[in-house]
Amino acid sequence: MNRKILIIVENLPVPFDTRVWQEATTLAANGYTVSVICPKGKGYDKEYEYLEGVHVYRHNLPKEGNGALGYAREYFWALKEEYRLARKIHKEVGFDVIHGCNPPDNIYMVALPFKNKGVDYVFDHHDICPELFEAKFGKKSGLLYKSQLWLEKQTYCHCKFAFVTNESYKRIAIERGGMPEKDVWVLRSGPRLERLKIVPPKPEIKRGRKFMVGYLGVIGQQEGIEYLLEAARYLRDEMGRDDIFWGIVGGGPHLAELRRRCSEMGLDDIVEFTGRVSDDRLLDYLNTSDVCVNSDEYNEMNDKSTMNKILEYMALGKPIVQFDLTEGRYSAQDASLYAAPNDAADLARKVAQLLDDPEKRERMSEIGRDRIINKLSWEHTSKTLLEAYDRYFRERGK
Repeated sequence: MNRKILIIVENLPVPFDTRVWQEATTLAANGYTVSVICPKGKGYDKEYEYLEGVHVYRHNLPKEGNGALGYAREYFWALKEEYRLARKIHKEVGFDVIHGCNPPDNIYMVALPFKNKGVDYVFDHHDICPELFEAKFGKKSGLLYKSQLWLEKQTYCHCKFAFVTNESYKRIAIERGGMPEKDVWVLRSGPRLERLKIVPPKPEIKRGRKFMVGYLGVIGQQEGIEYLLEAARYLRDEMGRDDIFWGIVGGGPHLAELRRRCSEMGLDDIVEFTGRVSDDRLLDYLNTSDVCVNSDEYNEMNDKSTMNKILEYMALGKPIVQFDLTEGRYSAQDASLYAAPNDAADLARKVAQLLDDPEKRERMSEIGRDRIINKLSWEHTSKTLLEAYDRYFRERGK
């Protein structure tokens, strides 16, 4: 078998990007020659590595863009570096396909010069960029917003087939992207169970409190972590609950601001922002948590997106509280309680309800873990990746 795939991801390095790394290593383990282009960052700064059967090429990236000029500079630089490395890989390793992982929706441009060499473009739709723009900037108008719609349309026009993370994204691919249904594959980002190990809790993390609420994720402006702080304050000040500790795990651009806000709210004794931690420390915090939460607010982006943290909580057998969003409810089903969207007080009440009902927590734990083991783990969801590429290469006679 001589099947060669180049994966390009712009916003995170590998192996840090879990979905991309799972795709790359799964393909490599099944006989494909796989190369990846990604930025440097988060401790991954080597320009080239051969890891788990995958050729990894990394490039520098300017500071994250802010505003029209900043984003334009970042995207132009990334495209230039991606094309430079793609030429190098085409000569040294070769590829039949460029598999582009958004955001942004411009990676198809790297594939265009290789089309006359028989290279096709495959789109891996991680984020819906028009809705992401609206979530960040609060508007659905103007040149920049229209450019996101145009780039999304162009991406779908130029791709041979597409992977999407859920049924909501599949509808967008068909209705907004104009893709034939047969060329849209739902590839869910299931967790690898061997990475998410259930280990004994460490009670000392709770700082003397009886209960712990855990959160895992990027600490960004659109993650709604402000709702968690409001919920923590509501539980303490309005419900008289001083027995709950909140462990918020993850790093990101909004971390310093949220730590400042936490201090202003007088919550430092019951809320900890760990920043980025090792996988072992992350597992310590999540395994010690009695309940895990997702604070993503209701907007078009979050309602239609599958959040990896939900699946990771379920893999560890953690009952969940989250706002009632379409794809969040699909993922967790009865492993979660659902608060009224964007209502921190209701989020707090649902957390208290679970903490006070250990039998319910145990039932929800079993439901969530069973759903991951039997349906949503990467062992199951990755079959779509292999089936799609097998069909594609068989049609090419490879």
